[in-house]
Amino acid sequence: MTETKRIPTPLCEEHIARGDWNVLWDQMRELDPEFMEAYLAFRCVPHRKGPLPPKVKELIMVAINAATTHLYAPGARRHMRNAIRHGATREEILEVLQLTTVMGIHSCNMAIPILMEEIEAARQS
Repeated sequence: MTETKRIPTPLCEEHIARGDWNVLWDQMRELDPEFMEAYLAFRCVPHRKGPLPPKVKELIMVAINAATTHLYAPGARRHMRNAIRHGATREEILEVLQLTTVMGIHSCNMAIPILMEEIEAARQS
């Protein structure tokens, strides 16, 4: 395997320095630093611009990281910490988590009718 030229990754370095780095990105950065820089540039747009205050953006990130479909504890912790730093209260974060739990009910909404159909089909056979 040939040695590749080291590509500068200032956005990666910035995220690491401010504690907003996901260690799962380390391997992607190693394999394709140019892609990682492009991803971070895209990901940062709503964080750097837009009308929402930083606290609200961090609360949204808490919801994303705590969601049933994501369940990424280090991200939830990092964004809770950031939200608190931006003035979020315990009650606000708790409400975000409570609202996020609604996503989990959809597995029951989808699966319970199927279960009922299968129970009925089993009775008839």
